Order: sequence, then C-alpha cells, then structure tokens
Amino acid sequence: MFKITTDSTTDLPKEYLEKHNVGSIPISYILDGVTYGRERELDWKEFYNLMRSQGKMPTTSQVNPAEAKEYFEEVIKTDREILHLAFSSGLSGTYQNMCMAAEEVMEEHPDCRIVVLNSLSASMGEGLFVHKAVKMRDEGKTLDETAGWLRENVQNFVHVFTVDDLYHLYRGGRVSRATAFIGTLASIKPMLHVDHEGKLIVIGKVRGRKKSLNTLVDYMEEKMGGRLQENTDDYVFISHGDALEDAEYVRDQIKERLGLEHFLINNIGPTIGAHSGPGTIALFFMGESR
Repeated sequence: MFKITTDSTTDLPKEYLEKHNVGSIPISYILDGVTYGRERELDWKEFYNLMRSQGKMPTTSQVNPAEAKEYFEEVIKTDREILHLAFSSGLSGTYQNMCMAAEEVMEEHPDCRIVVLNSLSASMGEGLFVHKAVKMRDEGKTLDETAGWLRENVQNFVHVFTVDDLYHLYRGGRVSRATAFIGTLASIKPMLHVDHEGKLIVIGKVRGRKKSLNTLVDYMEEKMGGRLQENTDDYVFISHGDALEDAEYVRDQIKERLGLEHFLINNIGPTIGAHSGPGTIALFFMGESR
C-alpha cells in the first residue's frame, strides 16, 4: 500500500491524519518575529486571538527544496511508494519545490517512487482532495489509479468562501485599500473561490454576514447541479477562522436545503488564516465544475 503525504494547508484535524496514516509537512509562518510550524506550534485559538485583539499580522513562507527533500528522505525509510498531494501552485511555490525534491530523492534512491500532484486547492478543499485519495487507497486502488482519478477530477473540487474582514484580503493583494475601507463601513462581505488555475478570485459581494453565509449554500446548490442527486453520500468539508457557530449554521442550511448528511468541520490553520483572517467561512464539495 502506498503512503499518502500532503502539507499543513489541508487544515485537516490531526486525528484524521493519524487515523488514515497521512503524512503532513508543515508550512511555516512568522508572528512577532517567531517562526512557527516545524518545531514550534501556536494554538489556533491563541493565533486568532492575537489577530483580533492585538492586530497581529503574520506572514507565511513556502516549503523550500531542502526541507522538502529532508521530509521525503524521512518518509522513504518506511514507505518506498509515495503520493504527495500539494498545496495549489496558484497560491504558493511549494508544489514546484516538492516536485524538485521528489526528483532528487528518486535519483538517489532508484527503488523509490514519489508522485507529486498539484491539488489546485487550499484549506479543506485540499483536505477533500486528500480524503478522496485516502478512500481510493483504502479500497485497494493503486497509486497510479488514485493519481489518475485525481488528475481527471481536480476541476470538480469546488471552493467557495466569505471573509468577515476585508483588511486581510487587502494585505494579500486581493482587494484594493479603497475597497477594503468602503466595504468594511458598508458591511460588504466578498464571496471568493479558487479557480481552474488554483488562484484565489473574488466572484461577488453581498451585504451582511447572514446573507453571505446563505449565499455560500446558494452557490453550492448551483455548482453541484446534477451531482446533487448522484452523490448524496459525498462528504462536504467546512473550515472556519474561529467561527464555529457560523460553520454549523452553514452545515445546517445544507442539510435542510440540499439533504446532504456527511460533513467534516475544522478550523482554518494559521498558514491559510494568516491571509483570510478571523471569521472566515469556507465550503468545499464535489461539483460539476469549479
């Protein structure tokens, strides 16, 4: 059986990774001059509290080739066949660096095989990508069969989310300063998704928090289309920036309106949360297209 590895931007619970034997390489971030990720961790509640109450603004980095190589060299001590599912190349250079490292490790260890896939996904959208791979592996599918299916269906992994504070999107270059200022005053909540190239795109805006949450479900119903009847057993993943009640509200709306029953809810980790900020609600599911 092949080993599945990924990175910390999946925002999957540790319990999930352990239960399903999924390896994860941490992507570090810097807060107040301190680097967190590999050897030091910060509780996610404290992370969001620092952003909310003290206005702390973390910065993130990508996995460099040396770190990636070191990680793969550790994994191949026990697993000689690896499927690595990487953070979207449209949002980070981590995918390219993991590819470089995989090539180097395979050259030095010809009996090993490492396949690196670009998930074109982020947060629990990447987590859903991993979940599909886990399910196929556990059903007895080979590495090639699993990788082939993921490549063919990558554009069916749909992401949609809304943020509570436009300032964090302004810092990331997603909206202008004027848009952030005016939008905050008018309680404008942008709707965003991850497009076919794995890039973050603003697709609309609504006024008011409750309407933005309902709009997430509207978008999901539209994007699922015919799959809604065909895949009632599919999982829906929801991540949140320390806003569990709102995530549960979205889940309950999906249950009531769309009749789906299988959900995984988790917090958005610091690497993604550094850009999306507190209060973000993100929804991930299999649709007809992105």
